[in-house]
Amino acid sequence: MTRTQRTADRPVTTLDERAPAWSPRTARARFRAGLAGPTAGVAAGHTQANLIAVPADWAYDMLLFCQRNPRPCPVLDVTDAGSPTTVLAEGADLRTDLPRYRVWQDGELVAEPTDARPHWRGDLVAFLLGCSFTFEWALSRAGVPIRHVEQGRNVPMYVTGRPCRPAGRLSGPMVVSMRPVPPERLGAAIRESSLLPAVHGGPVHCGDPAGLGITDLDRPDFGDPVALQEGDIPVFWACGVTPQAAVMASRPPFAITHAPGQMFLTDARDEQYRLVGVD
Repeated sequence: MTRTQRTADRPVTTLDERAPAWSPRTARARFRAGLAGPTAGVAAGHTQANLIAVPADWAYDMLLFCQRNPRPCPVLDVTDAGSPTTVLAEGADLRTDLPRYRVWQDGELVAEPTDARPHWRGDLVAFLLGCSFTFEWALSRAGVPIRHVEQGRNVPMYVTGRPCRPAGRLSGPMVVSMRPVPPERLGAAIRESSLLPAVHGGPVHCGDPAGLGITDLDRPDFGDPVALQEGDIPVFWACGVTPQAAVMASRPPFAITHAPGQMFLTDARDEQYRLVGVD
């Protein structure tokens, strides 16, 4: 399993203390200019998205994989083959407007550029999947602390022992993100995230990480370890890095993804994906 570089001895600093006030367009322009780093806390109130682009002859397998595994892979948009644009962000370029990318060949990570144009192919179909960074604003408003933001780290992500439902040539384990939650805020965390199923929805597990096959919270497979405060309960949400685990397991000939935690900022508002009439 390929891990992202962890930064336990060098916490990831916030991109900019003003980043929550950036518009998505401003954030994308800064990423296009070379700024990189985790996007938790950027462009408050706007939907963030995971990216995976695969050759057109693998696109049906990917679409079916997402349809069969909607918790980790909630589809927000699918592009035409070769197109770097999306209806989720006018004027954006999926090849340049994310902080950092990952390039895969035969299931192996071969590059992590900040500009994917040299690697982009005319047959790539891009999938934009909902990201749990989106509901962190709702958690915050409900009084749920966001520990990884407080500690200046990327969210920790873990490969679980839960297999996804296979689809065509694609298979692999579910990946989860973890946020420590004080017990008195657990109900709020579950309620607020469950109202946003398009960005992973409610948790898939709360409590003992062994229930997901995770043996050590201090050794995430992606992102950074986050310190739990006394009494905190580890809470796990399905994660949009799951397709990257499927790439590693299924070894398609080529793929481009976001770097874990470094997402695409869309123009969509969180409210567009929030369920109504259920509060």
